[in-house]
Amino acid sequence: MNNKKQYFVEGNIGVGKSTFLRLVEKMLNCQMVFEPHDQWQDINGAGNLLEAFYQDTPRWAYTFQSYAFITRILEQNRKATLSNHEAQIIERSVFSDRHCFAQLAFEAGNMSILEWQIYQHWFDWLVGGHHASPAGFIYLRTDPEICFHRLKKRARAEEIGVSLDYLKALHQKHEDWLLNQEKAPVLVLDCNLEFENDAKRQEELMSSIVERFAPVIQRK
Repeated sequence: MNNKKQYFVEGNIGVGKSTFLRLVEKMLNCQMVFEPHDQWQDINGAGNLLEAFYQDTPRWAYTFQSYAFITRILEQNRKATLSNHEAQIIERSVFSDRHCFAQLAFEAGNMSILEWQIYQHWFDWLVGGHHASPAGFIYLRTDPEICFHRLKKRARAEEIGVSLDYLKALHQKHEDWLLNQEKAPVLVLDCNLEFENDAKRQEELMSSIVERFAPVIQRK
């Protein structure tokens, strides 16, 4: 099991998690772990699972959520062997997979009750014995309308079919889960304002992380 302290960056599609993590990597003393998108987009030459999920969600929802869990854990553990940092800051978690994406897939009818029961069964077993408890969550809270605008601006091919209604539903799932869970402390950051090119706002965001999670996370 990975023994590093793990802090998970959570938020809706389009909030700017990858941009945010690149800032953290530059400014704070911890190891970054990005979502393994490349592994989802090329399954040993057999196809693009992320694209398949968006194109035919009822067919691929269970498969994608299962594979996302596996690849997240593998990537976190692989990265842990490459660094002496005490802490990892990780793009999304198996917990948001469970409480936001998989839950919504079931409620929307894209995962059958049989698949949902199987998912919950192995999720609880694996998390209970093979995943360290989270040290904290960093929630990039952003209005879904802003997420939709950013998503359209970046224009990833797999995300063409993502609707505003879906982003609204995901936003509510993040609110319901993160603001009520008791597994770990949650730092809520307002990310409605653009921060990629705003040095002052970047400093404010990084200072909030250090203040909340010091001494484990510190500036470089």
